[in-house]
Amino acid sequence: AVQLVESGGGLVHPGGSLRLSCAVSGTQVNDNDMTWVRRQAPEKPLVWIATIRKRSQVTSYADSVKGRFTISRDATNNTVDLQLTNLKTEDTAIYYCVRGLGIGGPRGQGTQVTVSS
Repeated sequence: AVQLVESGGGLVHPGGSLRLSCAVSGTQVNDNDMTWVRRQAPEKPLVWIATIRKRSQVTSYADSVKGRFTISRDATNNTVDLQLTNLKTEDTAIYYCVRGLGIGGPRGQGTQVTVSS
């Protein structure tokens, strides 16, 4: 079975940086479109953040994070990472790694990112 385990979240000041990682087992990250999504509050929906296409370096980003977040893939360690820079308070959310292009695919348990002064 495919498993996704996110890590790397934490508390950071506005303007700070974090690097999230999604450890993937049961499949190769190179063979899958992989996506990061987030939920900013329990009552809010999952929101697409970024995708990296399978077997390529093609990436795409939501306008809200473009220029600040970078998605990448580490085939050696079989992870998909998300580098977060210039963080804003509105980036506070639980971040999930998703197998596939959209928000509805299999995902992990998430990692909490809190941006606060």
